[in-house]
Amino acid sequence: MTLTDLVASDAPFALIARDPDTVELLTGDVVDVELLADIPLIDPSTSSETAGTPREVLALVPYRQVRERGFASHDDAAPLRCLVVSSHVSLPRVEVLAQLPTAPIPLADPGFDIGDEEYAEIVRRVIADEIGRGEGANFVIRRDFTAGVDADPRVAALTWFRALLEHERGAYWTFAVITPGHIAVGASPEAHVSARDGVVTMNPISGTFRHPAGGATAETLTEFLESTKETEELFMVVDEELKMMSAVCSDGGRITGPHLKEMSRLTHTEYMLRGRSRLDPRDILRETMFAPTVTGSPMQNACTVIARHETSPRGYYSGVAALFTPRDTLAVGEPTHDLDAPILIRTAYLVDGRLRVPVGATLVRHSDPYGEVGETHGKAAGVLGAIGAVARDTAAERHEAELDEDAPSGHRALLGDDPEIARLLASRNARLAAFWLNPQDADGSGPFAGRTALVVDAEDRFTTMLAHQLRHLGLDVRIAPWAEVADADIDAVDLVVAGPGPGDPRDSSSARIRRMREVVARRRSAGAPLLAVCLSHQILADSFGIDLAPLDAPHQGLQKTVDVFGIPASIGFYNTFTARVSPGTTQVGEAEVAADATGDVYALRGPGFASVQGHLESILSRDGMTTLERLTAHALA
Repeated sequence: MTLTDLVASDAPFALIARDPDTVELLTGDVVDVELLADIPLIDPSTSSETAGTPREVLALVPYRQVRERGFASHDDAAPLRCLVVSSHVSLPRVEVLAQLPTAPIPLADPGFDIGDEEYAEIVRRVIADEIGRGEGANFVIRRDFTAGVDADPRVAALTWFRALLEHERGAYWTFAVITPGHIAVGASPEAHVSARDGVVTMNPISGTFRHPAGGATAETLTEFLESTKETEELFMVVDEELKMMSAVCSDGGRITGPHLKEMSRLTHTEYMLRGRSRLDPRDILRETMFAPTVTGSPMQNACTVIARHETSPRGYYSGVAALFTPRDTLAVGEPTHDLDAPILIRTAYLVDGRLRVPVGATLVRHSDPYGEVGETHGKAAGVLGAIGAVARDTAAERHEAELDEDAPSGHRALLGDDPEIARLLASRNARLAAFWLNPQDADGSGPFAGRTALVVDAEDRFTTMLAHQLRHLGLDVRIAPWAEVADADIDAVDLVVAGPGPGDPRDSSSARIRRMREVVARRRSAGAPLLAVCLSHQILADSFGIDLAPLDAPHQGLQKTVDVFGIPASIGFYNTFTARVSPGTTQVGEAEVAADATGDVYALRGPGFASVQGHLESILSRDGMTTLERLTAHALA
């Protein structure tokens, strides 16, 4: 069936461009399912010829699937839509372009559903009411560009797909998915997660440089790369995705980069994270729902914040398109499919004659409201300009064409190849923990081999990274959510690690805060080894009568060198509240205190316990592993 035939029919199909030369055409039947586990990867038929046969499936996973992890969302009933592939062919891109329609698609009444001033006010509220109250480090709040479309939906979709192929560059996937009642066309820059031959890869992208008129240059890019906000924004999302990697990969995940992701109107910075896993790819997808670059961190609370500040459901925005492909060779116990899942961003949706292009900005403690407004305009323009819905930057396109013509053998050097740009990018890693930059695999050895530990998760999956590091120190570690951990579990292990979490440690109305207080109190009263981190460090300090207070400015994604009992340590902080003593205080009851000149407490230790305000597991903690080993040794001693 040709593309012309597909346009004239009502058959569902998908077009995917993943390399410069070909376009993949997928056809098949549509099945909507309720859960990720229901994605029909195996043929359920009773036919002896096909029963049990692995099948290729392209799934559109909506944002509402976060409910599978118990997270909040506005429910719009967007289906988890599966195209069960019966035919998958690769076509030369030039042939596909020749068959695609070119006539412009007019738009009626285009504009954002939320005005600029209203969006700026939302940014202010999130910074003050959410980040300022310790609810998290960063949050992504979206707005939608909408317009009416009076054209055949399939023709419109293929017209836009052609325009993206011609005018957008640097995309991970350029795609069009046409199914009954729903069309998605996009050029996603970001692979959320992939799994190939047991190797899981995640690709956190953050920081957005909007190209000036005429295109980007090394000089204009340098200022962006030197921005503290943009750098810290990327580090925070890498931390959040390492939490996910540590949950699905036995070796935790190693980071490489940073790199530039150069597109037609925008440039981003990115890292690559890789680790090994034997999980079913549907389980990998569930454990990594969804990317912090389009939600925030910590993930669970980010979903709650999104539900508070976004008044309408997200649909497929920030979900994923997941292609499950049967593997050619299988070993016993290995998953039957590989996975390739880009994030559904920079995507136009067409439903019932309405175009919708959702875009969001990452809000951090030092966001400028109007700067974030501008970021949403830039992201929307990246899609709308490519498909011709708004004016293209023709000067930039001419500049790009000239560079291509002047390049030897047609292969133009990218800005990332510029020596000064490469130096600026590489210099970022000097701030990071070597532990996550190097290959890792816990082998059961280490100074605490033979000991057991329970990490109590207070709704911040930094606990997965913390558990991974503790395993490298030899501990046999289990993670338990705060709402499920029993007193018997708390009593049964050599070491309890009371974990970090969002919120105000003084909030006695919170069941989570109350339970974490009980965990800390139970170990202290038993004289049993306890290590308390961030929120739990504050709770431990409070049990000694040490004051708790909000910081003047939140320390979300902040790297500081602090004195930890006589040894300087470079540590990453994600706290809005602090324990505080009178300047010069070094002892409170049986607790030895490590504090700065203002009295902010960074660590406590005493008989059978130790605590730390910072996140030793963070990529920002250059001295994280050595400090973790010191504090763990003290608690166990």
